[in-house]
Amino acid sequence: MSELGPDIREPHEPGLALHVEDLTVSYDDRPALWDIDLNIPPGVMAGVVGPNGAGKSTLLKAVLGLVPLSAGHVRLFGYPYRNQRRRVGYVPQRSSVDWDFPTTAVDVVTMGLYGKLGWLRWPGRRERDLALRALDEVGMEALADRQMSELSGGQQQRVFIARALVQQPDILLLDEPMAGVDATTERSIIDILGRLRSEGRTIIVVHHDLQTVQRYFDWLVMLNVRVIAAGPLDAVYTPRNLRRTYGGQVALLDAGGEATDESAHANATH
Repeated sequence: MSELGPDIREPHEPGLALHVEDLTVSYDDRPALWDIDLNIPPGVMAGVVGPNGAGKSTLLKAVLGLVPLSAGHVRLFGYPYRNQRRRVGYVPQRSSVDWDFPTTAVDVVTMGLYGKLGWLRWPGRRERDLALRALDEVGMEALADRQMSELSGGQQQRVFIARALVQQPDILLLDEPMAGVDATTERSIIDILGRLRSEGRTIIVVHHDLQTVQRYFDWLVMLNVRVIAAGPLDAVYTPRNLRRTYGGQVALLDAGGEATDESAHANATH
């Protein structure tokens, strides 16, 4: 069951950037997400963390209507994605993209404007200027006419972020944007996302590195097929929730960046 049908006129939970209710997604009768309830307010930098196979990427795809829903619904600022697509930017995993496709960086970014242009208009000078401006925001304007296959992994990632930025989204979804990039590029990406959040945008990032969670995010979703915990970082990032999400022994980083054994930390808090 997917959320098809006519546009919905009456909003549901319009004060939330993302509202997910009773969501289940299954692949071959195996649940990838099970009975998910999730609320994310506007204007936060939210990380989505969990082990491999937890359903993190599937959650983003469900929000975007890219996978059928077995149950439940998703609302963005009160409406389904089909009503809000112009307000939403998406950066997929690099591994899901065919990098051998012959196209330039500026052409990829211009593709982000197709939804506003419609199918009957061809992008012109104005659209190229907007694309170049977005590339400049991510430090890639000098490579605008370079073939995507000739760019490094970090450069490719910046181009895809520029493609999302050119849409001027109110909410930006990124699937593992820091995977496979060097430290300099990672810092640059976080700086860009932080600036967007300071402008009031909502940023939702699937993230894999627990060591940087406290530095990067102010809101956290801990996921393992079900939502284990979600809310402000300080309330959610706890030894108990890490154990419930990942199982076994998990390194928890304290506020000073020191790695501490989870069991020792948990004992110290009782």
